[in-house]
Amino acid sequence: MATPSNSSSDIPPEKSLIEYPSQFPIKVLGLKVEGFEAAIAHIARHFDSTFDAATITKKDSSGGNYLGLTITITATSREQLDELYRTLSTHPMVKWVL
Repeated sequence: MATPSNSSSDIPPEKSLIEYPSQFPIKVLGLKVEGFEAAIAHIARHFDSTFDAATITKKDSSGGNYLGLTITITATSREQLDELYRTLSTHPMVKWVL
């Protein structure tokens, strides 16, 4: 018996909870260091050429050591979102992505 695949590309478009294109917010947390926001904006622009860094919302952690950013990109496909999450998650400045 074949094992079912868990690939997101196996989800038919009519079963997706996201309609494309759509505005899609992503929360990114990293150490509050110089260059963090610029690095995240650069990645966002790579996946959405219309991304405007001025739309990033910021929130400091209670201790002030971390910075939470919310970026909102124009999502055009599940593959785009999957690759964006992979790229953000593996960036050395990023602690987590939600």
